[in-house]
Amino acid sequence: MDNIDTATVGTSVLSQDFSIIHMFLNADIIVQTVMIVLIGVSFWSWAIVFTKFITFRQINELADKFESIFWSGKSLDSLYDHLGARPQDPLSNVFASAMHEWQGSFKEGKTPSVEQHSTLQQRIERTMHVTVNRELDTLEKNMGFLATIGSTAVYIGLFGTVWGIMNSFQG
Repeated sequence: MDNIDTATVGTSVLSQDFSIIHMFLNADIIVQTVMIVLIGVSFWSWAIVFTKFITFRQINELADKFESIFWSGKSLDSLYDHLGARPQDPLSNVFASAMHEWQGSFKEGKTPSVEQHSTLQQRIERTMHVTVNRELDTLEKNMGFLATIGSTAVYIGLFGTVWGIMNSFQG
């Protein structure tokens, strides 16, 4: 008689559907919510990663082009005129902000004195520093989200797993 019960139990276990969709549909609402949140966050994270990858590759290409023009021996004024008002990459933007400050000091047509020259250098350095920080802020966008998800997703998944195991034991 025990052999028949074991065979019946073994057959019923084999006949159960262990597909991911079936297990998802039979899970508790909390486990389903955790799974949906983790899948959504995963897609969002991968979208950010791919966007960053493409962005950094484009920025590197533009920076290489800028450096080749910058070191070609062309005058800085003509390079600044060539870049226009709003350059496309951070390196060109830092250069353009420094040149804007430099050209602004010569607008009146007079050469700055020695004292004014040192303050001009400080203004240019300050302008470049502000521009670098602004460009870094742009490049670092969504990195906090990735860091937060990277450190918390494991615990959220663990919570869903423990909740599901508790429900299995109760069932």
